[in-house]
Amino acid sequence: MDQKGYRRGSFQSSTSDEDMLEIAGASLDFSMADDDPPLDREMGGFSSHNGGGMNGTSTMMDFLEEPLPGVGTYEDFNTIDWVREKSRDRDRHREITSRSKESTWALIHSVSDAFSGWLLMLLIGLLAGSLAGLIDISAHWMTDLKEGVCLAGFWFNHEHCCWKSNTTFTDRDKCPEWKSWSQLILGHGEGAFAYILNYFMYVTWALLFSLLAVLLVKGFAPYACGSGIPEIKTILSGFIIRGYLGKWTLVIKTITLVLAVSSGLSLGKEGPLVHVACCCGNILCHLFTKYRKNEAKRREVLSAAAAAGVSVAFGAPIGGVLFSLEEVSYYFPLKTLWRSFFAALVAAFTLRSINPFGNSRLVLFYVEFHMPWHLLELVPFILLGIFGGLWGAFFIRSNIAWCRRRKTTRLGKYPVLEVFVVTAITAVLAFPNEYTRMSTSELISELFNDCGILDSSKLCEYVNDFNSTKGDDLPDRAAGPGVYTAMWQLALALIMKVFITIFTFGMKVPSGLFIPSMAVGAIAGRLLGVAMEQLAFYHHDWAIFSGWCSQGADCITPGLYAMVGAAACLGGVTRMTVSLVVIMFELTGGLEYIVPLMAAAMTSKWVADAIGREGIYDAHIRLNGYPFLEAKEEFSHKTLAMDVMRPRRNDPPLTVITQDSMTVEDVEAIINETTYSGYPVVVSRESQRLVGFVLRRDLIISIENARKKQDGIVSTSIIYFTDHSPPLPPSSPSMLKLRSILDLSPFTVTDQTPMEIVVDIFRKLGLRQCLVTHNGKLLGIITKKDVLKHIAQLANQDPDSILFN
Repeated sequence: MDQKGYRRGSFQSSTSDEDMLEIAGASLDFSMADDDPPLDREMGGFSSHNGGGMNGTSTMMDFLEEPLPGVGTYEDFNTIDWVREKSRDRDRHREITSRSKESTWALIHSVSDAFSGWLLMLLIGLLAGSLAGLIDISAHWMTDLKEGVCLAGFWFNHEHCCWKSNTTFTDRDKCPEWKSWSQLILGHGEGAFAYILNYFMYVTWALLFSLLAVLLVKGFAPYACGSGIPEIKTILSGFIIRGYLGKWTLVIKTITLVLAVSSGLSLGKEGPLVHVACCCGNILCHLFTKYRKNEAKRREVLSAAAAAGVSVAFGAPIGGVLFSLEEVSYYFPLKTLWRSFFAALVAAFTLRSINPFGNSRLVLFYVEFHMPWHLLELVPFILLGIFGGLWGAFFIRSNIAWCRRRKTTRLGKYPVLEVFVVTAITAVLAFPNEYTRMSTSELISELFNDCGILDSSKLCEYVNDFNSTKGDDLPDRAAGPGVYTAMWQLALALIMKVFITIFTFGMKVPSGLFIPSMAVGAIAGRLLGVAMEQLAFYHHDWAIFSGWCSQGADCITPGLYAMVGAAACLGGVTRMTVSLVVIMFELTGGLEYIVPLMAAAMTSKWVADAIGREGIYDAHIRLNGYPFLEAKEEFSHKTLAMDVMRPRRNDPPLTVITQDSMTVEDVEAIINETTYSGYPVVVSRESQRLVGFVLRRDLIISIENARKKQDGIVSTSIIYFTDHSPPLPPSSPSMLKLRSILDLSPFTVTDQTPMEIVVDIFRKLGLRQCLVTHNGKLLGIITKKDVLKHIAQLANQDPDSILFN
């Protein structure tokens, strides 16, 4: 159970990354021996919410007035005590309210305290929106840098470089100000040698960006890798990972996210932007005492910050709030809903003011389809939903198998080499195909696009009959050679994206999954859409088309199929439903296509759930052994609390502290010989009647402080937790009163309580442990990890996987 590298019984926090996050230490250590004794460090106990203290007979010290530093806080890789944190906040609020009637200054303090939450949301929205705009602009420029440079100013990307050019609309991408690397170095852009040079420069820049990203992550902020959403879900459920939302993580994640996206790897920036926004929220919490000192209040802020992150990632403020509610948050009261809405609004407004896409729109993939969908098209939409579910289940299984292999083999020891190899393979395969060479966001935008008269894309090279054109509406037309070329290129791009994403997600660089999943779905949807369009054009007299699709009419919109396919694949991987549909119509502006999106999202969830119940984030939480108690799943087994509690038969008896008969030396011996994070306090070893529960951390701090500051405290001093000191001979040394660090109301259940109820209590109250009694006598303890191990055993999984890895 001893975990190397972490100090036992120390309450001084070190500097560096630990200070960054201070999701400040809870009491839960997830490294453990084969059979832990009853009270793991993992889930330590409660201390009372009024701070710690001790009163001796000679010197009286009231820690209610002078709280000891460290008492009531948590250690790294521990779980917070939601019940205690909420109780402390209620006490603080009552005190401020009662004082507000005494003076004008106290009233002003009361008003500022009430307003501080909204001010914090404003700051989070401004900071998250600004960082998202910076990331978008930088990533766009560096992505184009792989292909060439702007002579008018090297800081312009391709699109901005050609804005002031006098070229025609069809040649808008070939303006003289923009030079490819072959044109710059050789003076011309045609021929085999020019192609090879451009190919070489593309691969070189990709490798340079990805290597720089992985070296920065490895050297400065190891927590900056991945998407961050599984860890944020775990943190929001009450777990503490110091440094995960700290200053260094924010800085390195912001820089390396730009590098990773620009390298052309099959990843997106949307998931990591949620992590970036949560880092902003956590750092800004330190400006306000209310949030700095209360872990439960801080988690309300982080829920709102996650909403702001999705808001700026997609330009979808409502979708961001729903994403936080549906996917990441563990505790989401109505007040948090309103504040999340405000934070998402401010973040979206800030991003719109920066205008990173240069189109004066907030949305990433604005579409304008001219034709409504027909009821019969629900059949192909549902087929896309089935494809999305199958792809999601396949991706999750494959990616988890690869990540497990990375963890358990020597592959995990060479993160830089892995990133180098995957980037090299991706870049070498991507360059020859124009649909994989362009950034994934551009690809999705092109696939969503509805072909107009002026479109020069190969996807829009149809055989035109301008006599039948009516206004903006182009009739269904026969596909030209450009469309057929685009189709097989897209088919190759689909195969590449499907497989390369499996190996990319989970590497030691920031990597989101939203955009690659949407790209897979959008390609599949566009292929199906073009197939349906050609079917309707050549066979409009078939029964399925005859009622609604006459010759020369614009019946099928391939871009809509791409949009539905993107939603289906994203739903299959993440298992989102409501938030997914809202994000998709906010992302595209396609409000009238909600029903096709709903049908595809629901179908993909059903199909994926039939193959495997977990979404990608839950699967990664389980892979990493995070102590996350899933609130969505039912516990249906008929076990009792006595089947799960410890000590079990043949185990040593429960380690307890008596209320008024143990010396300082006895308590220090228990602390040194065990690694539990808390101890039940009983009347006596014989009676085993429960008095309360005391945290190991609070005991250590209080005893250390008493030895330094209280006269007469020696190893033979009696420690008592009662109101009045026990009768002792006059020659006895000073006694140490520790009643104020005792939790007098620990949660208890009887040994006959069904585990179904116990699991519900742990989920809904956020408990770390509860004590088990029989006829009023203390019998054992159940910790959160015991519950998780029990659930894993009943699901035929390895119970020892429930540890922080």
